[in-house]
Amino acid sequence: MATGAVLSAGLVAGTAHADSTITIATVNNGDMVVMQKLSSQFEQQHPDIHLRWVVLEENVLRQRVTTDIATKAGQFDVMTVGNYEVPIWAKQGWLEPMDNLPASYDVNDLLKPVRDGLTYNGKLYGLPFYAESAMTYYRTDLFEKAGIKMPDAPTYEQIRGFADKITDKANQIYGICLRGKPGWGENMGFVTPLVNAEGGQWFDAQWKPTIDTPEWRKAITYYVDALKADGPPGATSNGFNENLALFASGHCGMWVDATVAGGLLFDKKQSQVADKVGFAAMPTGDFKGAPTWLWSWNLSIPTSSKQKDAARTFVTWATSKEYIQLVAKENGWVSAPPGTRQSTYETADYTKAAPFADFVLKAISSANPNGRTKAPRPYEGAQFVAIPEFQGIGTQVGQTIAGILGGQSTVEQGLKAAQAATERTIRQAGYPKK
Repeated sequence: MATGAVLSAGLVAGTAHADSTITIATVNNGDMVVMQKLSSQFEQQHPDIHLRWVVLEENVLRQRVTTDIATKAGQFDVMTVGNYEVPIWAKQGWLEPMDNLPASYDVNDLLKPVRDGLTYNGKLYGLPFYAESAMTYYRTDLFEKAGIKMPDAPTYEQIRGFADKITDKANQIYGICLRGKPGWGENMGFVTPLVNAEGGQWFDAQWKPTIDTPEWRKAITYYVDALKADGPPGATSNGFNENLALFASGHCGMWVDATVAGGLLFDKKQSQVADKVGFAAMPTGDFKGAPTWLWSWNLSIPTSSKQKDAARTFVTWATSKEYIQLVAKENGWVSAPPGTRQSTYETADYTKAAPFADFVLKAISSANPNGRTKAPRPYEGAQFVAIPEFQGIGTQVGQTIAGILGGQSTVEQGLKAAQAATERTIRQAGYPKK
């Protein structure tokens, strides 16, 4: 006991007052840009901690942080990573456990499905900055004009019919916007749940890839045909941020994507259509009850960091209740980082400002990323496969799907090529594991 007291006093005297600079790698999504902007307030409160920001496009961020952590280069002290990486990297011993947090942090306030996704062997290895499921956004004015009504739980078939009715290419209004930019977390973040919904999956129970199958062919044919008929030009360049910009500026009739976009699309300061946005559940296909999207962007500390105490102080601040209140104070409650804390959804000002709040809470709380696919599967995950090799596999297949969308190959040719490449990778990786 006495030793601990001496040690902690030493830490306060030694570490907290020594100037330290921490390098934070993050993604160029709207909520993270806000975090960078508001971090000057953190530096005022902690004059001994200086922040250096590396803000990157999603695919580049993933590449940089993966290389850094795998080689133990120690370039970053705080990494923005997903619930895909956290348990895998924790198992490798690459991340610091986020234990011994102050009581005021209130770990139990973190939504359980989100917390569970960041836990390995009973310990948290990342703290959630925001979390999301997926939903369908649509323009209420365009639906009214076309005399159609969005059901609460649409099917993909219905969505396709609606897209045809509201597309007005002469006025640059495209009936459907979907992710087309290649990447395991970009186009495949949408394509994987679409495949699940049509009764497909990545691997069968024996780890044989199942990409060259009727279910994948149906899903990819739907995706390509919908975007070619009713999507914006250059869809293979559009990821989450690009589609968000298109919808917010009035060019998308519908968009199926992450629930986090709600806070941006309903914000009059950021969206030209804030008063014309409706929302519904993510569409369903032939197989009902497929695994549903659950993603979180989290702040984690690599074991290679030389500024772990300062990094922990920052991560705790940026994911706290107080930080959410700071965003609300500066930018309005509609902009508060969603999906992480029960207390956010119990705040009347938030539910009043964010008409989608209850819907999102329900979607996250009932998300079943580990639910069953139509045929038995040996892996977990809804919009990814929770194995280390998926980062490479998903990126490669994502490029093939973008090639099909861009007209470089047919659906049949592309899926055959993706099947062969994935079979090779998974065999070389030694699956099924003995």
